[in-house]
Amino acid sequence: MKALTGIMVLLTVVGGINWGLVALGYFLNTNLNVVNLLLGTWPMVEMIVYLLVGLSALVVGYAHLTKKCSMCTHS
Repeated sequence: MKALTGIMVLLTVVGGINWGLVALGYFLNTNLNVVNLLLGTWPMVEMIVYLLVGLSALVVGYAHLTKKCSMCTHS
């Protein structure tokens, strides 16, 4: 379970960085969406990645709000 949690945390962090790059690219008038740049020719795979990132964020957020994260030690 700890490995799955680690993967979900990684997906959430990578997704957050990607959204930050999307915003930066907007201001620089360029495409910095890494997921789109890597998977843009495969739109279905790109959407699956976005779905996995979103689901991971929900699970990680829920785990932290309910203090059930298997990677954290809550006091």
